Amino acid sequence: MSEDKVPPPPSGPVPWEKDFALARLADMLRIRRMEEKCAELYGQQKIRGFLHLYIGEEAIAAGALPALRADDNIVATYREHAHALLRGIGMGSIMAEMYGKQEGCSRGRGGSMHLFDRSLRFYGGNAIVGGGLPLAAGLALADKLSGRQALTACFFGEGAMAEGAFHEAMNLAALWQLPVLFCCENNLYAMGTALARSQSQTDLCVKAASYGMATLRVDGMDVVAVHAAVQHAAQQVRAGGGPVFVELQTYRFRAHSMFDPDLYRDKQEVAAWKTRGPIHTYTARLKAQGLLSEDEFLVLDAAAQAEVDAAVAFAEAGTWEPVEDLLRDVYTPQPSSPSLPLGEGRGEGGLRRITYREALREALREALQADPRVFLMGEDVGRYGGTYAVSKGLLDEFGPERIRDTPLSELGFVGAGIGAALGGMRPIVEVMTVNFSLLALDPIVNTAAMLRHMSGGQFSVPIVIRMATGAGRQVAAQHSNSFEGWYAHVPGLKVLAPATVEDARGMLKAALADPNPVLIFEHAQLYNMEGEMPDDASPAVDIHSARVRRAGTDVSLITHGGSLSKTLQAAEELAALGIAAEVVDLRVLRPLDDATIMASVRKCRRAVVIDEAWRSGSLAAEVMARISEQAFFDLDAPLARVCSEEVPIPYARHMEEAALPQVAKIVAAVRALMGTT
Repeated sequence: MSEDKVPPPPSGPVPWEKDFALARLADMLRIRRMEEKCAELYGQQKIRGFLHLYIGEEAIAAGALPALRADDNIVATYREHAHALLRGIGMGSIMAEMYGKQEGCSRGRGGSMHLFDRSLRFYGGNAIVGGGLPLAAGLALADKLSGRQALTACFFGEGAMAEGAFHEAMNLAALWQLPVLFCCENNLYAMGTALARSQSQTDLCVKAASYGMATLRVDGMDVVAVHAAVQHAAQQVRAGGGPVFVELQTYRFRAHSMFDPDLYRDKQEVAAWKTRGPIHTYTARLKAQGLLSEDEFLVLDAAAQAEVDAAVAFAEAGTWEPVEDLLRDVYTPQPSSPSLPLGEGRGEGGLRRITYREALREALREALQADPRVFLMGEDVGRYGGTYAVSKGLLDEFGPERIRDTPLSELGFVGAGIGAALGGMRPIVEVMTVNFSLLALDPIVNTAAMLRHMSGGQFSVPIVIRMATGAGRQVAAQHSNSFEGWYAHVPGLKVLAPATVEDARGMLKAALADPNPVLIFEHAQLYNMEGEMPDDASPAVDIHSARVRRAGTDVSLITHGGSLSKTLQAAEELAALGIAAEVVDLRVLRPLDDATIMASVRKCRRAVVIDEAWRSGSLAAEVMARISEQAFFDLDAPLARVCSEEVPIPYARHMEEAALPQVAKIVAAVRALMGTT
């Protein structure tokens, strides 16, 4: 189907009892009248931002939603008003959300593109094209792992099929035979770009079938055909047949959004498609079959209009969230007692030497033993044993369902991990190296970090994402960066940098007990490091506080992760020069522990921040800014920092060493600060 070929209108008998048939017409009328009113309110500037209307596509929601069960999950796209309405979110709640009122379904936090309702298993719209696809795979994975007999229906436009998220999610769903129903609403235009001008393969079912899944193509302007197709596809998914892709061929009568002047479509094309409008063609069929009279139509239409009027009145009477609540629901409050059992002590007493790698493995093993919701997934975590051998042996203990090897698709499997967390699991996702995490920035930042706030506090994302970070191994620029400061910039995330064996083990435990998304950055140079660990199982480590690793009085050396050992060594050398340096291990990069930092700075009255990231825009810059704001008048000297040089990390050893913070650089910075050079 192309944008210049309009199929004939739907025809033929309606194979339903009268009540069910009229209910589908009523649903389409409710959608149409609500959307028309939204367009009017947008013109009055009562609805702001982006507004994507569903006018012309009503048959899809009206046919598909009744074919799903109440215990199924729904993941929608930004054009989701109709899906939300027919899932059962009250029209008043939807309208109040679009006004931005706190009576809205997302407390006014999400607006038109982010409607949520946890009680209805409606996981909301997603303003990122294709952003919901990996989440749908993850929700389905959670259902499969927990034995819950439900499917996840994911609605998206054909433009999303050009996104990497589509391909990665489809591959995961087919590879793992996940119960996902992929519903592509093909309205022929991705914003203003026609399908034929943006994708080399315009047969969307061929694309989906290439992943080995069943496909269906249906006239999305025919509510009867949509209902039959989705019902059939859902039965196939429920029977264990794996994911199914349904292409719903439709057309939007309005522009992409209310911002869009709609100059890219010929008016004759739009007019021709309007002859296939789902409401009037379906109405004609019902009347021809004797299932609908004109009076009955008028009653249904009047009821839809009355519902709209009541919804607008509800929104108008709604209240604005107090500004004092601005910071509410950025994070899920920590429960008074951890929801995750953290393992039983061995009770042997004493200390033993253990590597950082072994400490992580022990924490993983104990978590997997203690809670069936926990599973580990990532590239090569299973048969390979993990790139850094952290998960070696765990596959044999826990099996491939819980030690889950993934394709090389960071966006896909990180997004799926987030979906699994939403579905009630406690996933641990391993990203091979921090540079590769940039491929998953979208789900980490746009979903994991933001979902609780923009859903009005309805959803928590209890996921742990581990990744190796840092340089010093001669693996060149694309495997050697320290990007933890980037993630520490984002509200909604918790960011950890364990630098000792105790923290490696205890922080992972604490992260699994935390209801928020937690990122753990493990410096690659630390995996072989040895340290002392209690013989019995150590408790979870506080993941809110920095720690003073060495006491001093002359200068505060503030650092984290792989730079801690260098900083401690520098402190030893400084002691030989008569300078008593205090070493503060930040450990927790978000939220930063200002109290510990300021206490050290006020005592020592001088500070040097050591950070393996680049100087410009670094975490070191943030720490220095906070010291300037909170302890400026306690300082006896300007603040200083030692960071990596402003260059991609080189391969040659001597150049790599020159680029990174080293003991000599730290000592030199302190001596310059103290005036002893």
